[in-house]
Amino acid sequence: QVQLVESGGGLVQAGGSLRLSCAASGRIFTINAMGWYRQAPGKQRELVAVISSGGNTNYADSVKGRFTISRDYGKNTVYLQMNSLKPEDTAVYYCNMKEVVDYWGQGTQVTVSS
Repeated sequence: QVQLVESGGGLVQAGGSLRLSCAASGRIFTINAMGWYRQAPGKQRELVAVISSGGNTNYADSVKGRFTISRDYGKNTVYLQMNSLKPEDTAVYYCNMKEVVDYWGQGTQVTVSS
């Protein structure tokens, strides 16, 4: 069984920074991509950033230039460095791993106060 364990969420003032981490464990074969999604109250879950097995990255337009996704392949861990945070970044952030199937973390709350 595969588990994704997230950490690093919290409360921060606008303009501040947070770093999210997500560690994958269990029976992992080939990870195609890892990424982060978020869901704000009353809204659909949306892609924030994704990094492929080859290191290619893709970001939502709303976070480009502020967020950076990175990956430690040896530790099956993905990170999301979030800078210049805005109140509209407030959401539950979910880690995603694309293997044979999609796996999801339990979510971590990020709250940005104005």
